[in-house]
Amino acid sequence: MATLSDNVFDSGLDYITSNADEIHICSQEPADYTEATSTYSLGNGSTTAGAAQDRTGGGREVVIAAVSAGSVTGTGTATHYAVVDSVSSELLATGDLSSSVSVTSGNNFTLTAISVGIPDPA
Repeated sequence: MATLSDNVFDSGLDYITSNADEIHICSQEPADYTEATSTYSLGNGSTTAGAAQDRTGGGREVVIAAVSAGSVTGTGTATHYAVVDSVSSELLATGDLSSSVSVTSGNNFTLTAISVGIPDPA
């Protein structure tokens, strides 16, 4: 069975911790920075990521901080999130929202904390 040190996982996750500064809610899962911040973005908020920690079920994870007052910039149904580094214009992580939500431009949105992780090798 293959194994990897927690330090290997943490190095990748530390990149998110060091660089994540925005989270976008999107109408579908983006494949790149432009899709995350423009094409599919329905809103955004500032965020940070915590230090790497053990992941339930094995592996390691970082927790992306909750958003309490994100700005909705488009009207539609948000189904995904995108964590980005706005300084380097880089998409860092994407995933499904726990449930889709209809949003209207000009309003605010909230998100609970989101875990982004790497499972142990099989």
